[in-house]
Amino acid sequence: MEPIKIDIAILAPVQKVWDYFNKPEHIVNWNFASEDWHCPTASNDLRVGGKLETRMEAKDGSFGFDFVGIYDEIIPLQLIRYYLEDGRKVEVYFQEIDANTTKVTEVFDPEAANSAEMQREGWYAILDNFHKYVENN
Repeated sequence: MEPIKIDIAILAPVQKVWDYFNKPEHIVNWNFASEDWHCPTASNDLRVGGKLETRMEAKDGSFGFDFVGIYDEIIPLQLIRYYLEDGRKVEVYFQEIDANTTKVTEVFDPEAANSAEMQREGWYAILDNFHKYVENN
């Protein structure tokens, strides 16, 4: 399947966007797609070969899963490339539009179990949640 691409413009400087995207104390506040989910834990060893590990769970405890990525490439304030445990690749681009606007673009390989549209919507909901968190904090 073709990679899926999503993006969003965030009204914040690229350094703030980068920090909020990568620091575990921020990740736990935005890394979920809807209000009935949450991200109780996150750790991030942001270096080539390092791991991003997050836990996503339904607040009612009915379902949850671990999300693990291993970093392939990091260009501070510009690019993060990693792969998931199942081998799918993810790229995240940070583009400074101006001093107070940053465009974040995610390109990811879809998995086979769910439709591409469902995956696009889910990943976009998380990215939109991130956007709101950055702009409101």
